[in-house]
Amino acid sequence: MQSTMQRRLWRDVHVFDGLRTLPEPMAVIVEGDRIARMIPMAQVDEAELADGAEMARGGVLTPGLVDCHTHLVFGGSRADEFEQRLEGISYAEIARRGGGILSTVAATRAASEDELFAQARPRLEALMNEGVTTVEIKSGYGLTVDDELKMLRVARRLGEALPVRVVTTLLGAHALPPEFKDDSDGYIALVCEEMIPAAAAEGLADAVDVFCESIAFSVAQCERVFEAARAHDLPIKAHAEQLSNLGGSAAAARFGALSADHIEYLDEAGVAALREAGSVAVLLPGAFHTLRETRLPPIAALRHAGVPMAVATDANPGSSPIFHPTLMLNFACTLFRLTPQEALAGMTAHGARALGLAEQGLGRIAEGAAADLCLWDADTPAALAYAVQSGRLRQRWCRGERQGGTDHD
Repeated sequence: MQSTMQRRLWRDVHVFDGLRTLPEPMAVIVEGDRIARMIPMAQVDEAELADGAEMARGGVLTPGLVDCHTHLVFGGSRADEFEQRLEGISYAEIARRGGGILSTVAATRAASEDELFAQARPRLEALMNEGVTTVEIKSGYGLTVDDELKMLRVARRLGEALPVRVVTTLLGAHALPPEFKDDSDGYIALVCEEMIPAAAAEGLADAVDVFCESIAFSVAQCERVFEAARAHDLPIKAHAEQLSNLGGSAAAARFGALSADHIEYLDEAGVAALREAGSVAVLLPGAFHTLRETRLPPIAALRHAGVPMAVATDANPGSSPIFHPTLMLNFACTLFRLTPQEALAGMTAHGARALGLAEQGLGRIAEGAAADLCLWDADTPAALAYAVQSGRLRQRWCRGERQGGTDHD
């Protein structure tokens, strides 16, 4: 068995450090689960590298990708609804027929933990095969205390069974369940008084999320959820400004939110609130693409204000059934006009920040940072966003251990 402190060496690699592409090829040395040294190849002392086990030469080295917004645990499929929408049936009509999110709720409630685990595992493996080493998984398709906890337990199990860091988020305030269809305040009371305390007591949630929108919950209702989360020392996030501008992002920022996600309708006041709070704007181009939206997030305003922009798959059964992280890099560039460097930062350094993990050294390549690394068969980091192409991941390292890729050991 290898010592955990064995020195591992990558030579002559083009490094994207999580925020920028370094200007010259580098040697990178890992000891245990941390990056120990980074040396420009022009300054390498071969004697210093002599005791390092060489892992590879050449290629592009990036931090492990961070997918900071997913809904991977769910029951059933909505492929039939995808077909119906293409045939001209509206989303509202599909919902009236019992489809939409409530069809996923019914299937998720009916499934056992083992069944949900078996269905979610290949979705997560698809993300891992594309370089993801850290992933956030939300609940939100149970909408009862027991079923939301069931989803969170499955998410925890996935992180225990697979070589990937899993962060869990309680999204009880995702939609109004049918048994509360005329009592949204009553359901929010359930979320605040029973669901959040139960998840906190079992240590199942790392954060709490809400869907602040006219088809979901009001700003005032979301603020009640934020208060309950704060009472249990849980950070908060928000689905906000996706379909309209209710001010949900600004409300979340007042509570020190880790992030506001979607934000297509975010206004200048919302941008300023995120900047002041240090919150991350999470861009979800997969949902924008799938729903054929036309309102773009305020990229220029976010950029000008210096608000960090993360990029995530939003992998879910309805609005973004896409499990291809590097495709999101391409979408972020082609649909939202990010630069390739901004898109890649969005799935590394800024993705980690959106999960509150930046201080743990995730999402970066720097001395002392976590040795979550991806080696790609590419000439430049920009190529990862430029081409939609599988099979480029040569090595995937999580917690300093080799966990995938196409290179032979």
